[in-house]
Amino acid sequence: MRTPIFQVNAFTDAPFSGNPAAVCVLSEPRETSWMQRVAQEMNLSETAFLWPDEDGFHLRWFTPTIEVELCGHATLASAHILWTEGYVTPQESIRFFTRSGVLVAMRRGEWIELDFPATPAEPTQAPPRLQESLGVTPCFVGRSRFDYLVEVESEDVVRRLTPNFALLEAIPTRGIIVTSRSATPPFDFVSRFFAPRVGVREDPVTGSAHCCLGPFWGQRLGRAELLAYQASARGGVVRVRLAGDRVILGGQAITMWRGELLW
Repeated sequence: MRTPIFQVNAFTDAPFSGNPAAVCVLSEPRETSWMQRVAQEMNLSETAFLWPDEDGFHLRWFTPTIEVELCGHATLASAHILWTEGYVTPQESIRFFTRSGVLVAMRRGEWIELDFPATPAEPTQAPPRLQESLGVTPCFVGRSRFDYLVEVESEDVVRRLTPNFALLEAIPTRGIIVTSRSATPPFDFVSRFFAPRVGVREDPVTGSAHCCLGPFWGQRLGRAELLAYQASARGGVVRVRLAGDRVILGGQAITMWRGELLW
């Protein structure tokens, strides 16, 4: 059986930047073990698997080691492929049925918008060795449904971080978001995202982290629309719009390659 598969760079409009995701388009669901092995073979932070349903597409996301409950960049990549490869007409919105409920993707010119659940962070005590693992003194520590959120004093601190991944991996959470207000116009805030516990040391651009970052910075800056930059080596831009208990994430994407799985 030949199965179409693509690699898409998400949250960017340029090659060799943003966050690469593999997108595997199925005609019907496959075994979880098979999807996990494909994700391991792709060896990207996320591989998305989607197959049609009567009113949309089922969507699952896998890192090289586990299945995750929510992923922004691989959802953006999936929507991009469905439109550009002709699975869905450009005028149609797309409904994805996922482990985090129904997610909707819409085209807005050259941008794609994703309707995601907000995952605000509640203030909490820093877990043991968090500060040591990051090598920073936090201004704020919070915990969302998925991750710890750590605010630091400046963009320079965010960009210079060199975590101790052996210590970071021992912290029981999906990932660690580190953020600060941006010193670089036109961005409102910057961040980085580390998730060694799920097989991703540093994720280049993390859409789902902005479901937490959006409410956090929206409250601090008194704004419902924000522009974010994830300051990884590859880098990426995320538009964020707050809508009650939802967050609208905006990004661009480009296809890097297309092929077929033969097994």
